[in-house]
Formats: sequence, C-alpha cells, structure tokens
Amino acid sequence: MYYVDYKKLGERIAARRRELGLKQWQVNDMAGLSDKYLSNIERASSVPSVDVLMRLCSALDTTPDALLLGASSAENEGDCVKSAVSKISKMNDKQIKLADSLLDWILTQDI
Repeated sequence: MYYVDYKKLGERIAARRRELGLKQWQVNDMAGLSDKYLSNIERASSVPSVDVLMRLCSALDTTPDALLLGASSAENEGDCVKSAVSKISKMNDKQIKLADSLLDWILTQDI
C-alpha cells in the first residue's frame, strides 16, 4: 500500500515547475487553478483532487507517479531533454550559438 506524503508531493511539484522555468501563476493559468492554489499545494496546506493532480501533470509535462511517488525511470531522462529544449527555446541567437559550441565541446569529452 502506498502512502502519499503531501509535503513531498508539493516539493516535487515545485521542483518540476522550477525545472521548467515556470512561475506559480503561469502553472495556475495552464492548469486552470485559482490564484494561490498552487502555492497552497506546494506548501502542503491544500490536498489536490485527482482532477487537479492530472491538470498539474499536464501543465508540468510529467506523470502522476513522478509527482506522487517520486518515481524515477527512463522517462525522466526524456524530461531532461525536454528541459534542455525548453531552455534553448528561450535563448536569443547569440546564446544559442554559445550553447551549441558548449555542446560540441561536451561531445569531445570522455565522460
């Protein structure tokens, strides 16, 4: 039997939101939540319904098991790629060229 630790759930939601570079108000808008509701969930002062949890998963491009249980899988590797793409999409041309050069250098490293 699984026990949901709502404090950990809130921490995982906040971490995923920050990983995507999103503010609370943006996730509230994307998930159709009222003002400050996400803050309450992240601080574990509110418990989200299944419906709200699913809307948060959609807004944060993640799965319920990742938020509820902190499940780690190969899918999380895909999340890392999505996060990188999200960051690149926010860059200007100069930053993209620099990031591309950095990626070329990383590919030459034996790590």
